[in-house]
Amino acid sequence: MKSLEEFTASLRNDRPDDDLSVHLKALWYDKKGDWQQAHHQVDHLNDLASAHIHAYLHRKEGDIWNADYWYKRAQQKRPEISPDEEWAQLLRLFL
Repeated sequence: MKSLEEFTASLRNDRPDDDLSVHLKALWYDKKGDWQQAHHQVDHLNDLASAHIHAYLHRKEGDIWNADYWYKRAQQKRPEISPDEEWAQLLRLFL
């Protein structure tokens, strides 16, 4: 998947494309309203990118303490933008 348009179009499907990275799958499930499945994609991974998405997911859920823990593990600071804006930034980063 190479573009925002392709990713957005894929949201009409019942499942994410097989060729998506785990990070994009997490964002896909999150946008589809399946926080649990989004979280499941990254909660067992230890890389910085997964930690960043993990942080975003906990922030979105309102668990700020846990989010801040994961932002620190991702070597990031909690952004001062809306979760929707952060989702869009993460999508651009991982596309």
